[in-house]
This record gives sequence, structure tokens and C-alpha cells, in this order.
Amino acid sequence: MRRAHRRKSRRPLVIPVRSIMCGTLDSRGMNDMAVAERFGSTMRNRSRRKPRSFPTLLNETFDRHEREGRRLQLRGRVAALVAIYILVAVIAPYPESFYYQSLVIVFLLTGFIPAMIDRLGWLRNWHLYVFVTLDFALITVMMLYPNPFSPADYPPQLALRFETFGYFFVLIAGLAFSDQPRLVLWGGFVGIVSWVVGLTWLASLPDSVIYSPFAPGSSSLDLSERITLIANPALIDLSVEAQKIVVFGIVATILAGGVARSRRLVWRYAAIERQRLNLARYFPPATVDELARDDLPFAEIRELDAAILFADVVGFTRWSERHTPVETISLLREVHGLLEEAIFRHGGTLDKFIGDGVMATFGTPEPVPQDPLNGVACVNAILTDVAALNERRRARGAEPVQIAIGLHYGPVVVGNIGTERRLELAVIGDTVNAASRLEELTRLVGRAAVISDDVVADIRRRDPEAADRLLADFEYLGDNQLEGRRQELAVWASRATLAAHESRLPKRPLRP
Repeated sequence: MRRAHRRKSRRPLVIPVRSIMCGTLDSRGMNDMAVAERFGSTMRNRSRRKPRSFPTLLNETFDRHEREGRRLQLRGRVAALVAIYILVAVIAPYPESFYYQSLVIVFLLTGFIPAMIDRLGWLRNWHLYVFVTLDFALITVMMLYPNPFSPADYPPQLALRFETFGYFFVLIAGLAFSDQPRLVLWGGFVGIVSWVVGLTWLASLPDSVIYSPFAPGSSSLDLSERITLIANPALIDLSVEAQKIVVFGIVATILAGGVARSRRLVWRYAAIERQRLNLARYFPPATVDELARDDLPFAEIRELDAAILFADVVGFTRWSERHTPVETISLLREVHGLLEEAIFRHGGTLDKFIGDGVMATFGTPEPVPQDPLNGVACVNAILTDVAALNERRRARGAEPVQIAIGLHYGPVVVGNIGTERRLELAVIGDTVNAASRLEELTRLVGRAAVISDDVVADIRRRDPEAADRLLADFEYLGDNQLEGRRQELAVWASRATLAAHESRLPKRPLRP
């Protein structure tokens, strides 16, 4: 692995930071991503915990969104029933109003029962279908069954003249908050079935007069006969009832289609958010925002100062020879996770994984004054985290690992390279090459981390107190010749050392 890394370091100084597929995150899609913000917050929170699959996270987001929809539906149900309660009290005389107001209270209870079950964590999806069925069955009875408190003996068929079927639309509209298109369709289905059952009961009454435009002789009725028929309180006009049922079914289907489209939009925007989060694995938040806003981010080539960090596992080739491929992959994941977390924690940009190591930048694509400080702080954090990792590995009987780190600060050029169909953000400059050579120098000096004097000079100039704190575990080693460079470079090295069998001591003494 070391030999392969040396060959890489002799390549032209173009280090790809992240492949960016043109058109993957267009500005229109990113503007719409606010719709999926709930999913995005879930993904961001989960990214700090145990990794979860995208479908699992999305299903959890939908479940939470549906619970909130049910709470909103309950509030709307209560508001609607309170309004109906008051309306009944105004338009219906007592004691007739008592019957309807009692049924309104029953509707309130059937709304609170699933909410209580949901709060206890016992609610299952099939429960919702049961409660929807009960709602439509109850409202059918309420609309068609004669009011027992009515002083007048009205024929039951007269209920069809009061156009109470409109309350069915209130129920089906409330189901739209469930965010479940199947539940909306189920509501439309059971609503139609309930009304048909009620009509069948009315039609079975001995005094019912049933009119159908398809019945023999219906088209031959004259005007007076039609008026007489319409005035009959026991009339059941199947053509009118068919219109109600068809319109109700159409409305339910349209609502279900709207809910389904809403879910598809969330899936689509969630996929865009996932792309954004995948970028966030490589870039800090500010960089991700720039990638999201611009159609061609970083198209302009810029020169700026940045801290470049290289880190990899010492002796990885020999380690992999002694272990199985599964153990090797497990170690890489453990080390990569440690390095990634430390880099992001200190505002760095993860350039790429290079076999058993990584390259990171502090200051690209947008530099800030604290970049060198963040780079040194990241080096210290990696050393501390590796020590803690080795304690855990020793506790479970695993072999400890060693990480070598090189850090340099200086001018680089940042910009897109490639074609319109595939672009890469490249960091170019001698600073990148020098940082890679500093990481190699750790083997020669037997130290876990080597940073350039350019880094030290900058952080001492910006914040002497912070510099003293960050450099407490470093010592000055003077000028050293880096492979492939004509000029020597003054370096500092950590007091943390590499194992003797991993070091390659220099043939010449280090200059103080």
C-alpha cells in the first residue's frame, strides 16, 4: 500500500475532490426541497447515529408525518363537529336537536379513541380502516333513521329531501389529512356502501315509492304526474341518489389522487435531499448550499489559501496480510469513520478516500480565517480519537492501529475540470503535493503527525493563545528535505510516536 501511495504522489497535482454530475441538483429541485425538510432533518439527525437505510428513514418520516396528519385531522374534526353542534341547536327545534347533538358527541368520541390508542402506541394501520367504516355507518344511520324525538311522524324517506348527504363530503375531506390514498379510497368505498345499504332499507319499506328513469312508463309521465310524484314524501328517486353516489365517488378518487401525488412529491424531494446529504458527507454545509444554489458551481477558477491534510493507516499492507478480507474491510470502515467524523467536526471538506487513507481540505471551496486552526485542531482530534479507538480495540482483544498525518498550508487553485456531462472539483498546487510528502515523512521521523511551519506561523499570527494550546504536543524539527521537492521545508512533529518497526530513521540527523 505504501508503494502504491508513492506512485500516486508522483502523478500530476490534480486531486479530485468530488465528482459532480451535471443536472443532478438543479436549482428548481433544490428550491422545492423545502417540502422534504422533515425528511432532511431526520437524515441529518440519523447521520450522527447508527447508519440507517434510505427506505427505512423515509418510512419513519412518513409515519411521523401521518401521525401529525391524524392530529391535525382530529383538530379539524373537533372544530367541524362543534360548528355542526351549534348549527343543529339553531335550526332544529328541541327535543329533535337533542338526538342529533347526542350523535355529534358520539362522533367526537370516535375521533378521540384512535388518538388515545395512537398515543399509547397501540394503533395499527387496520384500526384506521375500522374507525372510518364506523364513521360512515354512523353518519348513514344519523341521516336516514327517523329521529325518535321528533314530535311529527315523518316518513323515513323524507330524509332524502333534506340533502344531508353533504356531511359525507366533510368526512371524506378529513381523510385527506391521513396522507394515505388507500384510506381515502376506502372511505369513498364504505361511504357509498353505507348509503346504498341505507337506501336499500328505505326502499324495503312498504310505503316507499321508487322512481327510476329506466323503469317502464317513467318517460311517459306528463307534467302533473311528475309534480305529484315529486311531492310524494315517500319517494325514492334513484336517479338523484345515483348522482350523489357517483359525485361522491369522483370526489373521493380525486382526493386519493391528490394524496398519492403528494406522497410521490415527498419521495422525489426526499431523493433530492438524499443527494444533498450524500454531498454533505464530502463537503461542509456551506459548500453543499453553494452546490445546491448554482447550476455550475465552482465554474470560475479561483486561487486561495487552504490547509491540506493527508492521513492513512501505517503498516496497512502487512496488517491486511495477517487478516481476512472481512476483517480488513471492517478496519477500513472503522478508521474511515473516525477520520471523517473528525474532519467534519472541524469544518473540513472530505476530498476522497485513498485506499486506507483520506485527503481533506480546510478552506476549499470557501476559505475562512480559522482554516489553519481547524486543520491543526483536526490533527489533534485524530490523534486523540485513535488513542481512544486503540483502547477499545485492546479491550476486545484486537490489534491496535496507527494513523500517520501530514498537514500543510499554502496557495491552491480550485475549480471545475472535465466536460459538461461530468465535472470534477479539483484542488491543484504545490501545497497538495507537500502535504502528501509530509504524511510520508512521518515514517522517517517516527512521529504520528507532521505539520509544516507555514501552518504554525499562520495560526500564531492569527491567535497566539490558541496556537500555544494546539501546539502543546508538537515540537520543532527544523528543515527537512521532502521527496520530489528541491526546497527543504521546516516542519513540526507530534510527540506521539510510531512503533519502532514502522519507522524508517533518517540516515542524517535532523537539524534542530
